[in-house]
Parts: sequence; structure tokens; C-alpha cells
Amino acid sequence: MPLSPQEQDALRRKCTVVIAGGRDREPGAELIETGQWCHANGFAADRYGDGPLFGAFETKIAALLGKEAGVFMPSGTMAQQIALRIFAERTGVPLVAMHPTAHLELHEMRAYSRLQRLDAVLLGPRERPTLACDLAACPERLAALLIELPAREIGGQLPGWNDLCELSALARARGVALHMDGARLWEAREAYAPRSHAEIGALFDSVYVSFYKGIGALSGALLAGSADFIAEARVWRKRHGGTLFQLYPYAASAAMRFDAALAKMPAWRARAIALGAALARVPGVAILPDPPQVNMFHLHLSAAPGALAAARDRVAEADGVWIASRFGPGPTPGTSYLELTVGDNLLALADDFVAARFAQLLAIARDAAP
Repeated sequence: MPLSPQEQDALRRKCTVVIAGGRDREPGAELIETGQWCHANGFAADRYGDGPLFGAFETKIAALLGKEAGVFMPSGTMAQQIALRIFAERTGVPLVAMHPTAHLELHEMRAYSRLQRLDAVLLGPRERPTLACDLAACPERLAALLIELPAREIGGQLPGWNDLCELSALARARGVALHMDGARLWEAREAYAPRSHAEIGALFDSVYVSFYKGIGALSGALLAGSADFIAEARVWRKRHGGTLFQLYPYAASAAMRFDAALAKMPAWRARAIALGAALARVPGVAILPDPPQVNMFHLHLSAAPGALAAARDRVAEADGVWIASRFGPGPTPGTSYLELTVGDNLLALADDFVAARFAQLLAIARDAAP
């Protein structure tokens, strides 16, 4: 009998080792630490996203991205809808383009259409990042093109640097605003090193970045672009109900963690490449992409999701090791896939240990198969 979500969560919390994901912090610990950080740095609570904390942090991140200005947003969902809406209104063209696996298409209940009254062209094949040839083949007039760096749903794949430059040049030649879904830009930058965040940002008209993905903050995002673009975005944030009376816990949590988290990105990516090579040697495991390009990648496993979930629970009960929370259906019947993101928890686990746990998982799943 499969575990309920509540039972699954309780079992995960009992484990002493967590491979995919991370261990939960004590309730309220982040709020206590954030409050102490604000006190130590002399930051008072904001009023509607205004005050020294926001001014300093927005300026810092915008400068890092090579943009004139930035505005803190409660969520990336809000930030990206606002960016596309502005470009559509400026051009008078209610049509945007995005990858078939874009977050806006798969995970936001098509809010760009229902709330913003925008139509979308899904550009290029699902299996690879969007390239200039995909834009060249689109006959429509577009207000904006959204590019996710890296593309999460296809294992964290990135276009090559020259490919990205070619796409940016074509978008500008066609008068199409290029917007970056940079939810994982902090991780993606390592694949383009030694190029800076600003050099990557220079290829785009606007950039969204997340502060809870990678950085580990409570929540929050930033939208960056030209000064006039961000002035419009502030108006739209208010229209969306995003100018909360007090936003400082989110911004302070991000500002408190930002520099230390950014410094870890090279180690996380290096660890992902080494771990990917070790896992690829496990029979019944394939990784995508091979090698990983950033600190996250997909594992494709030769067992069905239900069998893997049951095997995971047995490993957790017997050994106190939580392998993963979710196994999705793979591209062929009887297979699965898993998203694996390398953070601090996986830095502390040896390649052989992790590979052995996946070999154990597959062996139990196969033994239980009818």
C-alpha cells in the first residue's frame, strides 16, 4: 500500500541521510536568524517594499546582472508575467514565445493567457534548448521570447555560449525582447565561466532571478532591466497585489544568504559532474545531460515509479537513507526519471555511497516486480 503524503513526509524526516533534496530546518529558525541579521545590520522593517534594505539589495543584484535597475518581487511567477506584459504593451503585440517546457506553460495554469491575455508560441523541440534557428523559423511577429537558463525540465541543459549570442543577436534584429527565466542563473553562470553574470545578462533585455532556488532564502525574486522598464514593473507589481505591507523577511533572508551561497556554486557544479559520472556506471541508470552542465541533472531509471517509491520506503525504514521524494514516469513504459540537485547535502556524501544506494534501490524494485 503506497504511503500517503503525510506518511511519506514523516518517514523522510526520520532519515539521517537525505540524497535528493535537503533536510528541513527547525520551524522558525530562518525567521530568528533573519531577525538577528537585520538587527546586526541596522535594517528596520519596510513599508510596501521601500527602505534601505530594499534599495541596497535591489541595486546590488541589478548591478551584478549588468542592468540599470531591479525590483524585488514576492514570486518569480509574478515577475515573469509582468515582464512579458510590459513588452506586449510596448509593442502592441499580445504574442510571446517560449520553450515547450517553460515554467509558464507547464506549472502556472497558463496564467499568461488567463490573466495577461497573452498568446504563446512554443518554440523549438522539447528535447533541447531554444536556438536561433527556432526563432528564425517562426513566421509570427513576437513581443518577447523567454529563455530559461538552464532549462529545468530537460535536465538543466544550456545552449552553448555562441548559440546564445546568435539567438540574442537575431532577437534584437527582429525587434523581439529577450527575457531570461534565470531561476537558476546563479548555477548556470558556472557553465559559462569565466563570463560574468553581467556578460550573460547583457544578451537579454530583462532578467528574472530567484532567491529561494540555489540561494536558499525564504522566498522572493528580482526582476532587472532598464530604469524605465523597472519603473513600469513597480506599477505592475502593485496591480498584482505584490507590494505587501512588509516584505522585509523575504528580502533580508535573501540578502543574508546571497554572498555565501553564490560562493558555493563552483563546488556544487564540480560535485554534480563527478557524481553524474559515478551514477552513470550503475546498471539501469542513465543521466541527462551527460555530463551535467550545471549542479542539477536527471537520472533515468529502469524501473517503474511505483516500484521505486516502494523500494525507497524500504531503504528509508531499514537504513535511514532517503533517496528521493518523487519519481516521475520515464519516456518508455516501466521506466522513471528523477531530478537530482547538488547542494551542501551531496557535497558531504561520497560518490560510492550515493551510487550504491541507487543500485540498492533498483535491485529492490526489480525483485518486487511481478
